Amino acid sequence: MTTPWLLRALNSAQEWGFLGPGPVQGHIDHAAAFWEAWESWSTDAPTAVLDLGSGGGVPGLVLLAHWGVRTVLLDAMRRRTEFLEHVVGEADAPAGGEVWTGRAEALARQPGVEETFDLVTARSFAPPAATAECAVRFLRVGGALIVSEPPDEGNRWPAAGLAELGLSLRVLRREPYGVVVLVKDAATNVRYPRRVGVPQKRPLF
Repeated sequence: MTTPWLLRALNSAQEWGFLGPGPVQGHIDHAAAFWEAWESWSTDAPTAVLDLGSGGGVPGLVLLAHWGVRTVLLDAMRRRTEFLEHVVGEADAPAGGEVWTGRAEALARQPGVEETFDLVTARSFAPPAATAECAVRFLRVGGALIVSEPPDEGNRWPAAGLAELGLSLRVLRREPYGVVVLVKDAATNVRYPRRVGVPQKRPLF
């Protein structure tokens, strides 16, 4: 759903350098691929969403405007999260927006956080293995990780590597924007995620 609040937020994100160039509507259309992928897989809206590496708020702010459910925008850079805190605190912002500052590997192990989200999203967070490992402990069993996919790069998500994390690939869409839906089939092994920085330095696949 495009609202004056959302347009204002994304235009501000571009002005601050937190969102790429081009018409804001293009970023909204890209973010729409995340909810369309979710809705192609589940008939129910998620009740809690986490956006990894939210940056300028895409897709997180767009999903907040669309569903109006609890949506956590996570980023490791304080300058970005200060911007996001301002945006979700505006008078006309949808209810449910939260902002967390920190590394996903550490925050996923905080009390009361493990397996509390139906949906985790990632647009430009990290390579596939690191994204999956950093996301999986946040997800409840039966929840989904939806990740933006580059065009024409084949399957970047090997079944054996995903299974190590309790995930499986359910949907891979290329048009109009590439996204993949990974579902959490089993509880996360206590080993994952590994300590900060390790998922990217020593990827599982």
